[in-house]
Amino acid sequence: MCRWLAYTGNALQLETVLFNAKHSLIDQSLHSRLGQTTTNGDGFGIGWYGHPTDIPFRYRCIQPAWSDRNLREAARAIRAPLFVAHIRAATGTPSQETNCHPFRYGRWLFMHNGLVRNFPLVRRDLMLAIDPELFPSIEGSTDSEVLFFLALTFGLELAPVTALERMVGFVEDIGRKHDVDEPLNMTVCATDGEQIVAVRYSSEGQSRSLFHSTSFRHLHELYPDDPRIAAAGEDAFLVLSEPLSDLPDWWEEIPESTVVVARNGEIDQYPFEPQLA
Repeated sequence: MCRWLAYTGNALQLETVLFNAKHSLIDQSLHSRLGQTTTNGDGFGIGWYGHPTDIPFRYRCIQPAWSDRNLREAARAIRAPLFVAHIRAATGTPSQETNCHPFRYGRWLFMHNGLVRNFPLVRRDLMLAIDPELFPSIEGSTDSEVLFFLALTFGLELAPVTALERMVGFVEDIGRKHDVDEPLNMTVCATDGEQIVAVRYSSEGQSRSLFHSTSFRHLHELYPDDPRIAAAGEDAFLVLSEPLSDLPDWWEEIPESTVVVARNGEIDQYPFEPQLA
């Protein structure tokens, strides 16, 4: 499938996690340990904020992440207090730039790993539910982008967790009306530059892998000479498809049917419960 990560904390060079870590996202594009596919070479994207209230920047490309020289240059040049990155393994839709994550609407960025099962069968019903005012902003053909615009339709900009729960409830309801077993599998990330909202959920209860960093304050005490931890700061937070290193005490797996919200140095974790919209 795909691999993704999201970071918030002190302004950090993107190459720190994209290239320099032992099991960086670029390494995962070739040698994923926990993904459904070992290689994720159907395009990539990065998104970052200069300031939380700004429209985020994006760079997306259909090349494999490991072979894009411009990505290496950009990751070395860009420092940001909040950024996301995604490497894609396509599931039935074309490798084209508009299908690369993260998707963007206003201040919001969105990434997804997983699938809507039998998407061609349910796509029409899902897309007809999208707010007509949002519809012209859809650029690609993926199930992931449809999930994003459904979440926006259900109020992502006002109440992101509730909107994601309504989105999932709606997708599952439509899927079951079409006799689709286990309609949705996902880990998703949504951010507006001020908060990161990450969800691990699947209809069958066997979601794609998702982890978050443990307390960076604790990590400073355990590894006082590690420059990566020092640069990130004590309130830094990472949520990601699979760990970037084998350091003990650094990563914690996010349970099934769980949402994690990171905002202003505070990390909250709640049960994720789909709702009928």
